[in-house]
Amino acid sequence: MFTAGGTGTAGVRARTADDVPVDTPRVPARDAAEQELSNPMYRENEPSAFQRALDSFWGWIDDLFGAASGAAPGGVVGILVVALLVVLLVLGLWWRLGTPQRTPPAEGTLFDDGPRSAAEHRAAAETHAAARRWNEAVQERMRAVVRSLEERALLDPRPGRTADEAAAEAGRPLPDHAARLRAAAREFDDVTYGGRTTDERAYRRLSELDTDLERAKPLLSGAARGVAE
Repeated sequence: MFTAGGTGTAGVRARTADDVPVDTPRVPARDAAEQELSNPMYRENEPSAFQRALDSFWGWIDDLFGAASGAAPGGVVGILVVALLVVLLVLGLWWRLGTPQRTPPAEGTLFDDGPRSAAEHRAAAETHAAARRWNEAVQERMRAVVRSLEERALLDPRPGRTADEAAAEAGRPLPDHAARLRAAAREFDDVTYGGRTTDERAYRRLSELDTDLERAKPLLSGAARGVAE
């Protein structure tokens, strides 16, 4: 037998303040957790957006190889075929788009130095060509083409003109050469601003255009307007 206030082994021990369970409300607890997780130290080792994209790409390649090994005849042969196709795709994109650049190339002006004559630009182009520096040779030859047209008064001398603008303007009095002028302007832009490399054939085509333009007879201004219309 025991009394209500007894302290025997069967007695009920009175609770103290330390025995009261802590009951944190849900909303403050969530806010505290979010505040803690927002600490930058938790994001120091997170992969960057580029790394995540790269991981996704390689994951896709891995899935592709796995599917090829199960579905393609020969298993390993199928994987090699898919690998070859991927390599060819990457090389094709590299050739088409050129070397990747950190910042997008901005379209610039045709002449980036002081005024020089067409003959001086031709001489510089031939010097580069002799050293097989085809990018520089193409650039100087395109400048020679435009400067020659300015010297013949087929183009008004205008600072800041781009290669595309020069080709479009020169195509009006010289419509038979308009397509080749546009192609030459694209070649100039590709090697100057697009990070592409060119070759001897491109330089020879531009040299032939320069020679043909020297002999070409322009249309009269009225006839040129009629062709443009």
